[in-house]
Amino acid sequence: MSSENDRPADPGAGRDGPGAGAPEQLALIRETVRRAKVPRAKPRTWRGAALAERLPVARVLVNKGVLHLDQFFDYAVPAELDAEAQPGVRVRVRFGAGRRNVQGGRREGGGLIDGFIVERRAESDYQGALAALAYVVSPEPVLGPELLALSRAVADRYAGSLADVLQLAVPPRNGRAESKPSPEPLPPPPPPEPGTWERYGQGPAFLRALAEGGAPRAVWTALPGPHWPAEIARAVAATLSSGRGALVVVPDGRAAGRVDAALTEVLGTGRHALLTADSGPEKRYRQWLAVRRGSVRAVVGTRAAMFAPVRDLGLVAVWDDGDSSHSDTNAPFPHVREVLELRAAQGRCAFLLGGLGCTVEAAQLVESGWALPLLADREQLRRAAPLIRTVGDGELARDGAARSARLPSLAWQTVREGLRTGPVLVQVPRRGYAPRLACERCRTPARCRHCAGPLEAPDQQDLNCAWCGRAERAWSCGECGAQRLRARIVGARRTAEELGRAFPAVPVRTSGRDHILDAVPAAPALVVSTPGAEPVAEGGYAAALLLDGWAMLGRPDLRAGEEALRRWTAAGALVRGQDEGGTVVIVAEPTLRPVQALVRWDPAGFARRELADRAELRFPPVSRMASVTGPAEALATFLTMAALPPEAEILGPVPVPSAEPGRPRRPSDAPAGESWERVLIRVVPGRGAALAAALKAAQAARTAKGGGEQVRIRIDPPDIG
Repeated sequence: MSSENDRPADPGAGRDGPGAGAPEQLALIRETVRRAKVPRAKPRTWRGAALAERLPVARVLVNKGVLHLDQFFDYAVPAELDAEAQPGVRVRVRFGAGRRNVQGGRREGGGLIDGFIVERRAESDYQGALAALAYVVSPEPVLGPELLALSRAVADRYAGSLADVLQLAVPPRNGRAESKPSPEPLPPPPPPEPGTWERYGQGPAFLRALAEGGAPRAVWTALPGPHWPAEIARAVAATLSSGRGALVVVPDGRAAGRVDAALTEVLGTGRHALLTADSGPEKRYRQWLAVRRGSVRAVVGTRAAMFAPVRDLGLVAVWDDGDSSHSDTNAPFPHVREVLELRAAQGRCAFLLGGLGCTVEAAQLVESGWALPLLADREQLRRAAPLIRTVGDGELARDGAARSARLPSLAWQTVREGLRTGPVLVQVPRRGYAPRLACERCRTPARCRHCAGPLEAPDQQDLNCAWCGRAERAWSCGECGAQRLRARIVGARRTAEELGRAFPAVPVRTSGRDHILDAVPAAPALVVSTPGAEPVAEGGYAAALLLDGWAMLGRPDLRAGEEALRRWTAAGALVRGQDEGGTVVIVAEPTLRPVQALVRWDPAGFARRELADRAELRFPPVSRMASVTGPAEALATFLTMAALPPEAEILGPVPVPSAEPGRPRRPSDAPAGESWERVLIRVVPGRGAALAAALKAAQAARTAKGGGEQVRIRIDPPDIG
């Protein structure tokens, strides 16, 4: 066998016989290689390689989520990478080399790590030797200036790192999707007709403002019924007609599918992209690239779509902001509503917060004047909403049927009548709802006298505050003076079984965590569903039962009443209007504020009253709050290091429940087998940024020192008890 390496390097070699001049030949080859300017370790360190003539320094964001490295790092740009190493592209760099590991003026060593080029510069602020870019992963620029600025604002607001935010904002690369070109953008569509927006007093004016290039901000309380996806689609179409883009974020794939179908009907195909996890990595990345390249200007998607790089953004919209799916479970735990508020403020675009209910945060946006309400008049509401009937505990106690089957006679009668004309929905709370303590006589929630936190009895004996941890020795109700407490966990499965046995000739369909139905036909059937999993019925449900209201209202959560009302309105909105005979029966104490709000179908009014109560007690969202959890010693050290604002109020520490073996760990749980504690830090309005900065600085200092176990920070936690 022979190869090119076996041949003489000198054309004159071999003229004087075999082997003549071999030592001289080898010496000449070694000297030539030594003097060559071609880099010896080109793909790794580019040792000896020439740098780019123009802007030879790349400022890189490395994919390190630790807070003390939340900054940009400068790298040298080899000439061969000059064309591809543009701002926004993905690169691989060497990270972690010491100052002493310098060869030929270049820093070498360290492990390969992903990063993004954020800027090209003529020179570096760093005085030492720079490492060179290892290579460019892809020449596709995926991190633009607007997305970078948004990600930085989100990281600062939530006391997190920019790298962690970009993990949420930029999807993983897919080479096959990246290699395919995106379609050419279509021209703007004509402005849409108002359609069902005419049911709202300011609805047509809102659409006109979008079509004319305006930036209105609205909190929209949608009417019950199936029209809200089409109304969102018309708002998107109005924005596109002005030559701008639109972004809509919904809580789950089912809602995204409904809005996607409505957009296709209003706009046709090719004008919008659907960004959901169900699409698969390749299709989703291809759609994301089409948005970034400007091929499509409209996006509908779930939580991760809040960072979608829509060009010339003219409208951001979020549907049902009270759904827990809008709060990201990965650090730094951003919420869709807050991110879209930042986008609306930074991009000066329109903002639409819509839902069948109304959160306290939405009411605060209206109260502060940041957004205007978008409501229908009472006449329109009476035609669209079903009839709401209530059943209290007094009737349950007197009713023999209720005692045997936990359902009053009114519920049985409503089910029988509803099954004559269509399906009947039965909403049953999930198993595992743990109600908080309340007065046995008047049901007023039991709260701490010091910080107004909820009281709990972990050992079924001693009362303690879930916020500040103080013991309550002699509790009495502030409303009626009673001294007895009540807590009850209501099972849901038996109720569904009772209904199935009571109507043996009617099919019973279930929808829950294990199997969620998207839709059911108009034929008579019993549909038993957990909250949030209710399928849409063709033509609407004839009736609905909302069972075990006390279990939902008794949850150990500041948002228990708001969440219960949101779940009830979502289920009631699937029922036919009162003019068509639609009826909803709710089994809960009729005098409670959330139940009364449902009877009047007034979620906005409930949110305003709840906001006033929270303002009086300095509860979020009127105040800003942070949750800090971790092992007791690490938590104490962290609080000592943190330079909190002088007005900050620390509540706690209190023990954090551990994750149960065999069950998934919730974000608020401690690791299985570990003992953690939690403190709540509360500041006055306007000081949230200072609180986040102080917590971020303390976490960065601990990380830099390698200070043992780290604590977990969450700004504006959704569950504070």
